[in-house]
Amino acid sequence: MSFHHSIEPYKNFDFQDFFAQVTQERVAAALAAEKLSEKDFLVLLSPLAAESLEQMARKASELTVQYFGRTIQLYIPLYISNFCANECIYCGFHRGNDIRRKKLSLAEIEAEARTIAATGMRHLLLLTGEAPAVTPIEYLEEAVRLLKKYFASVSIEIFPMDETDYRRLKEAGVDGLTLYQEVYDERRYGLVHLAGRKTDYRYRLDAPERGARAGFRMVNIGPLIGLGEVRSEVFFSGLHAGYLADNFLQTEVSLSLPRMNPAEGNYQAEFHADDRTFVQFLTALRCFLPRAGLTVSTRESAAFRDNLIRLGATRFSAGSCTGVGGYGDREDSGSPQFAITDERSVAEVVQAIRQSGYQPVYKDWDMI
Repeated sequence: MSFHHSIEPYKNFDFQDFFAQVTQERVAAALAAEKLSEKDFLVLLSPLAAESLEQMARKASELTVQYFGRTIQLYIPLYISNFCANECIYCGFHRGNDIRRKKLSLAEIEAEARTIAATGMRHLLLLTGEAPAVTPIEYLEEAVRLLKKYFASVSIEIFPMDETDYRRLKEAGVDGLTLYQEVYDERRYGLVHLAGRKTDYRYRLDAPERGARAGFRMVNIGPLIGLGEVRSEVFFSGLHAGYLADNFLQTEVSLSLPRMNPAEGNYQAEFHADDRTFVQFLTALRCFLPRAGLTVSTRESAAFRDNLIRLGATRFSAGSCTGVGGYGDREDSGSPQFAITDERSVAEVVQAIRQSGYQPVYKDWDMI
């Protein structure tokens, strides 16, 4: 059994017909429910539920404070390679893009680590393109061991792996896994992933489960908003997170809702979620999954992120660079995977969190 079996009943589900039958009474009942069913969650994702956004936001805020307090955990990404063997038509690292490819040496990784650690950040997310021949498991293990000298938590956002390799990285010091399905609609998935290992939909879909079985304390998932019909995509990501939380009780489950930003190749997203719809999705997820972390990255603008602090978000990236390296010398980081929008420093993000009456958390965990 895997999550794939859980979404089979929805393979031919008519989402538009379901949304057309939602009533205000049904929205009110979903908001009043102590524990939301899958269909309650879908009701809160409906266009009609947007008319009750104030009530959704109030409930989401109360639930977040109840389970997380008034805190925002901070992390920072570090790209160590942009080599990639995939042809993902929306990604700046697409193997056909004419960009400068770069892989950091261990000495360069350590220099980046020192610069990042000087900002006070203690949770780091390590990223690569998908090119195992360039960034083999041995290289990743060495990088993680080095980074653990500077950071309390090292998570990975790299290519999917077998459980055995995930266990090797856990032994090296990795404690968290971020892996976006990108798009849950299997037909759409095939249209935007044209070549490379990433064309294997099921292998990617099952990877968070393999990471949880390997013992990672945290698993973060989500869709890339813009690749598929947005309401059904958020619905499937919520079901996925709920499945992981129910089946891996020792694993902290988090979700992200990254929206498409400009990247090399100029892919034009076919689907969109405006700010109001994004807030609806975030608050609906909080109502459905009160204990799940909700991550908001620097893809979003500074002002918009500040407004999300009170609406369910629990985790922010800060001071981000999406090129390889770039913290010591931004000019030498090469082409980014995508453009960031919130360009504030770590100190500026921290100040904004405090001004909202919340506590920024640099570190909330240590490996024993």
